[in-house]
Amino acid sequence: MRQELEELRKASAAEFRTAADLDELYELKVKYLGKKGSLTNVLRGVGALSPQERPVIGQIVNEIRVELEQIINQRSDELKEIELERRLASERIDVTLPGRKTQLGNRHPITLTLNHMKSIFMRMGFQIAEGPEVETDYYNFEALNLPKDHPARDMQDSFYITEDILLRTHTSPVQARSMQAAEPNQPIRIIAPGKVYRRDYDATHSPMFHQVEGLYIDKGVRFSDLKGILQLFVQEMFGKNAKVRLRPSFFPFTEPSAEVDVSCTSCGGKGCRGCAGTGWLEILGSGMVHPHVLEMSGFDPRQVSGFAFGMGVERIAMLVYGIDDLRLFYDNDIRFLRQF
Repeated sequence: MRQELEELRKASAAEFRTAADLDELYELKVKYLGKKGSLTNVLRGVGALSPQERPVIGQIVNEIRVELEQIINQRSDELKEIELERRLASERIDVTLPGRKTQLGNRHPITLTLNHMKSIFMRMGFQIAEGPEVETDYYNFEALNLPKDHPARDMQDSFYITEDILLRTHTSPVQARSMQAAEPNQPIRIIAPGKVYRRDYDATHSPMFHQVEGLYIDKGVRFSDLKGILQLFVQEMFGKNAKVRLRPSFFPFTEPSAEVDVSCTSCGGKGCRGCAGTGWLEILGSGMVHPHVLEMSGFDPRQVSGFAFGMGVERIAMLVYGIDDLRLFYDNDIRFLRQF
C-alpha cells in the first residue's frame, strides 16, 4: 500500500502543478481529495489493515493530503496572478491617446426666448404663476366668459379627453385660478408661461406650443397702463426703435380688446415681403379684463380693474431670430439648433 500511496502522491502532485486554469485545478482536487477521490478511497481501506499498519498508513495519507493541499494553494495563487495579468493586458488603457472632448449642448431658441421674456416682466414687478396642462372645461372656458354655447370656442380647436377635461388651449386658466386663490379685490400682477395645445399644424402653427400670458389687477388700472407695459416689453425684446400699434379686436374675456402689432423687425416699418408691405407684424392679443370675469372670480369691477395679454413664445422667437417656419423648432435638426 505504501508503494501505491507514493505513486498516487507523485501523479497527483504533477497534475496539480501543471493545471492550466482554476477550473481544471478544481476538477483535479475533486478527483484526488473529494469524497469519492483516489486518496479518500485509500483512506477507507485502512480499516482492513492490521492494527500495527493502520496508524502508519493513516499518517502517510494525512501527510500526502497536507502536501497536496499546499501544492493546490500555491498553484491557485499562480493561476490567479496569470489571470490578473491577462486581464490587465487586455483591458489596458492607452493614456497617450488624446482625450474625448465633452460635447456641450446649447439652450433651445424657445428656451432662450422664454427666459428673456420672463426676465423682462419680472423686472417690471410681475410674478410667475403656473397651472395644470390638463385642465377642466370650467377653467379653460367658462371662468373666462366662454360658456358652452359661445361661438368663440370654435376659434380654439381643442384636444378633449372627456366632455369636461381637455388639454388647455391657452394659459388663461392660470389667470382664473390665480384670481380665485387671491383675496377679493387684492392686487394681482402675474405672468403665466407654459405649454398649450391646439389641433393646428403648418408653417406657423404647432399642436403643442408655448404661451406667456399676463394679468394685472388693482385699483385704477387703465388701458394706458396696458399700452405702456407692452411698449416697454417690445422695446426690451426687439430694440429701442421698435414701435407698437394697437388695433381693436374681440376676446370674450376682455373688453375693450386689442390686437398688438410691432414694427417689422426686417424692414423697420418701411414695408417688405415679411410684413406683406404693411410695416407691421402681429405679436399678441390684449385688453381690459371683462367685468364678468372679475365677478366670477370674486372681484368687484366697481372697485378694481385690470388688463390681460397673451402671446406665443414661438411667434416671438421667429421674429427675434428671423425663422420663417415654426416646425424647425421641433425637428431636432442639430444643424439648426447649433446656431443658438
